[in-house]
Amino acid sequence: MFGPSIKLFDLLGFPIRIDASWFVIAALIVWSLSSGYFPQALPGMRPMTYLALSMAAMIGLFGSLILHELAHSLVARRYGLRIGGITLFLFGGVAELSEEPKSAASEFWIAIAGPAMSATLALAFGLGAATLPELGTLAVLLGYLAAVNLMLAVFNMLPAFPLDGGRVLRAWLWQRAGDLQEATRKASGTGVILAAALMGLGFVSAMSGGGIGGFWLILIGFFVLTASRSAYQQLVLRDSLRGRRVGDLMTPNPQTASPEMRLATLVDQIMLAHAVSFVPVVSDGQILGQIDTRLVRSVPRATWQDRDVGSVMAPIDPNSLISPQMTAQDALERLTKGPARKLIVVDRGVVCGVLSLRDLLGHIAVVQALGGGLGTVQAGKAMALPAHKSILRPQP
Repeated sequence: MFGPSIKLFDLLGFPIRIDASWFVIAALIVWSLSSGYFPQALPGMRPMTYLALSMAAMIGLFGSLILHELAHSLVARRYGLRIGGITLFLFGGVAELSEEPKSAASEFWIAIAGPAMSATLALAFGLGAATLPELGTLAVLLGYLAAVNLMLAVFNMLPAFPLDGGRVLRAWLWQRAGDLQEATRKASGTGVILAAALMGLGFVSAMSGGGIGGFWLILIGFFVLTASRSAYQQLVLRDSLRGRRVGDLMTPNPQTASPEMRLATLVDQIMLAHAVSFVPVVSDGQILGQIDTRLVRSVPRATWQDRDVGSVMAPIDPNSLISPQMTAQDALERLTKGPARKLIVVDRGVVCGVLSLRDLLGHIAVVQALGGGLGTVQAGKAMALPAHKSILRPQP
């Protein structure tokens, strides 16, 4: 989901990370506050004072986002869900759920926790600002943090999936109808509508001299649109694979080669004869490596008769070996996240099959052509994008 990230520390058992893209928004926030917001609110100060205030405001926003996501994470843990960590990125933050909510009720409380935390922070900062002298430096800083947390709470409660408000809407639809896939489809539809509205508003703003704010709205709209569609597509994929294991979908009894086999024999008697481009290399029942058409092509054709498979094969990546009992969903995640294009299925040390992305997508296509998954996804069997996001803007 993210690019390179930096782990900062652990907080209550949750790893806190910063994605590389966060530095872009952090720099944008500091620049916009030091050149616009604070000079207008506190005229007559030195540039270094505005820069220091902007840095403090950025750090305050950083902490606010962490607390927003921490609220999601703590409630998720209360419901027995595993959390991969909290990551701040270009558009805000995300609590990475390693598994899915088990019920509509848990989805609701996990989703509402983040905006509730932001609203609480807005109230606390606002009360702090109210107790200080009007237009004082600290009062203006606290006022900014109150405003940005209030905006964070309000924006994320918009009923548009995958924002927190969209997840609340989905939880309500899920509880009402008992059909998570249909609830996600409807909630995703609201996300598409909001995304279109944001991009349209951003375009009008940019064309009328709104500056960076208009382009930021377009970026947020595009992010919401992509995330909303992706969430529903992932749900469809998970539903189609629900209850299936690798042994159900793999290509069984694959063709194998010995390390002593000549490349010419491999090509003529296995690859061409059986229309396969990937062959595990086995000796005495043990998997030694793998060879495919790309590796064969790296060897001059004139030497195929003299070169053996063992001299060309690639070593086995342990992550490419899986059990026939692994769930199809886990296998799909391994194929999409890892470099391997095919996974070798091993049972008790013996190669019994090969699983490719094509095998999984073929099964998914048939299931969808027949009208959906293995039955309606009922409340209590959540299959959804495992993340709760908070979205921010550069400044209020």
